[in-house]
Amino acid sequence: MTDRDGIFAGDDPFDLTRRWLSEAEATEVNDPNAIALSTVDSTGMPNVRVVLLKQIEDDAFVFYTNYEGTKAQELDASGRAAFVMHWKSLRRQIRVRGLVTRENGAQADAYYRSRDLNSRIGAWASAQSQPVESRQALMDRVAAATQAQGNDPDRPPFWGGYRLRPLEIEFWADGAYRLHDRFTWRRHDLTSEWQIQRLFP
Repeated sequence: MTDRDGIFAGDDPFDLTRRWLSEAEATEVNDPNAIALSTVDSTGMPNVRVVLLKQIEDDAFVFYTNYEGTKAQELDASGRAAFVMHWKSLRRQIRVRGLVTRENGAQADAYYRSRDLNSRIGAWASAQSQPVESRQALMDRVAAATQAQGNDPDRPPFWGGYRLRPLEIEFWADGAYRLHDRFTWRRHDLTSEWQIQRLFP
């Protein structure tokens, strides 16, 4: 049994994440749904970059990217990832570790169609993570993609989502004198019950 209450109260870590994100939406200046997503390459060397979390499902977190970029290659190879959401305005963070699979169907189509047209064209134009000789070369590709794809482009076959199903979620809140509050939710596999523990700061 833990002494969770207040901002840590609840029996569902996804509901708790939604609640914290909702609070952050009222206080963060930009992109309260930004996550620092961590992967590893074939040698075990870590990589991290900021992406936007687009859906919190009942048992997973969903984000989108180019399947041909470094990020996707590392996600596909390992099937694992971690991320952290940090809100300076709230002095809170959520850390997540788990298993990833592609979301490459109707849900990805729907999200792609919800994006601004220029962002949809940009997905077609960018050979993500590959060298480009200049900004002008990028803009030339955007112009070519605009002409080729028109005003209602379909989702590129090389672009879609990932669904991260967590095995561990940690909720952290700043405390006086660095005596922070930390609660970790862990499960052995995706069908196990969550075990909750308070951690030393």
